[in-house]
Amino acid sequence: MRLANAELFRVIKADLSVLEEALLEAVASPVPLIREVGTHLVASGGKRLRPALFLLAARSGPAFDRERAMPLAVALELIHMASLVHDDVIDSADTRRGSPTANAKWSNQIAVLSGDYLFAQAFSLMTGKHYGEAIAMRMATLVRELASGEILQDSALFQAEHDIEEYEQRIEKKTANFLALCCEMGAIVSGAAAEVAKGLYLYGHAIGMAFQITDDLLDITGEKVKLGKPAGNDIRQGVVTLPVIRALKMSPHREELAAILRDRQMSEAMVERALSIVRASDGVTFARARAEVQIQRAKEALPTYIPAAIRETFIQAADYISRRDFWGGECYGWDWCARINPYPDHRAGGIWPGKITGGRPGHRQEP
Repeated sequence: MRLANAELFRVIKADLSVLEEALLEAVASPVPLIREVGTHLVASGGKRLRPALFLLAARSGPAFDRERAMPLAVALELIHMASLVHDDVIDSADTRRGSPTANAKWSNQIAVLSGDYLFAQAFSLMTGKHYGEAIAMRMATLVRELASGEILQDSALFQAEHDIEEYEQRIEKKTANFLALCCEMGAIVSGAAAEVAKGLYLYGHAIGMAFQITDDLLDITGEKVKLGKPAGNDIRQGVVTLPVIRALKMSPHREELAAILRDRQMSEAMVERALSIVRASDGVTFARARAEVQIQRAKEALPTYIPAAIRETFIQAADYISRRDFWGGECYGWDWCARINPYPDHRAGGIWPGKITGGRPGHRQEP
């Protein structure tokens, strides 16, 4: 797990340490190739945001039991991991988080089947703890919505005719509902009151919307060394995101931008031109403002009667999402890095001194 996440979620630090061990155990198949692929995926890192939010929500209830909660936390991360493996195959992606993708390291066939294995393993982990119908239905909803969001996105590739409502529906299904259900299920398994579960669901939904908007922003404003993947990858893949939708409406070069977005054979020069048009428009500031609205909604949805340390961590997590410069590496924005780590070699993988503090939203970028 990324060290900055460990600092942010220090109130559940012990839980996250157990999670890492449980993830490795979950992919320890007796089939050597499955074990090799699974270990590679776990070792490639990630934010572990979904299980972290689930565990944080579980700590908000009166009947938290780590042994009971952990299989579900692992299952949530395996589902996320499986979706990324399949997504990389669809996108013909070579790298993720700076490491080779499963399809690049092995093959599309191995990657797809490995993703299927992770999905199956996730649901297998749920069978031993008798979570009940409420959790089973939510897990099924989670996977269905995730697939629906990807289908919505892939059915509209290389099209320049998009609106904000369509975009928000897509990211709600892809990301927001996932985080919302992570928070809600955490509350349910720990016996939290219904109003707490509802408030945490709304919190998760709002930060999920903000997270995806910010992630899409990072693809416009970030650099390959920070992103772990090429900047402009969404444009390259025909995916039209919020800052691009805004530029298509407001930029004086919108017709040129639309022509590039429709071109399935676009060159790297065309990708760079599209990026420059979007960056020169108000698309980035427009999208960032909408993300900030969601962050505020998340904070307002938080129940007031959960443990203070848990509630404060939820607030810090919301701020963290709005300020991130890039996930998957060690740096989280120019002013963000300076506050967490004053040392100039902060990207070298050393210890991060200090603690997370407040401050203005950073410039940006993570999945």
